[in-house]
Amino acid sequence: MLQSGDLAPAFSLPDADMESFDLLSTRGRQRVVLYFYPRDNTPGCTLQAADFSDHEDDFTRCDCIIVGVSPDDCLTHAEFRDQHGLSIRLLADTETEVARLYDVWQEKEVDGVKKMGVARTTFIIDKQGVIRHVLRDVTPRGHAAAVFKLVKELDT
Repeated sequence: MLQSGDLAPAFSLPDADMESFDLLSTRGRQRVVLYFYPRDNTPGCTLQAADFSDHEDDFTRCDCIIVGVSPDDCLTHAEFRDQHGLSIRLLADTETEVARLYDVWQEKEVDGVKKMGVARTTFIIDKQGVIRHVLRDVTPRGHAAAVFKLVKELDT
């Protein structure tokens, strides 16, 4: 399981506009808030994405980009983004390869039924590509503010 101090595994995924995002391209240039969420258009996922979008300028001032990843496809991401006025980049991990790479594809129990799904998890990655914080079992409300506080502390 990935933890603070580990090098963030490299990956490349398409975003809502079908443009490729490569994590390695951020090395030496930007910090990354990489958050995994279960599905577009669910209440918690919408709240989380909207909250990050609302505070994106604050993160940008700290040389930090926000990237959300779920198993939804590019078209679903585009509709989700447009419907809710989201500005953050949403990546399509339709084969759950990156979710598995980051150990967030896990068995969950919902209404007594066990199935595989994305565990809501956020990784804060520094400019050298090192994971500085891992936040597991995230509660969407207030999460963006808590993450921003941790990003700001990277400067101290």
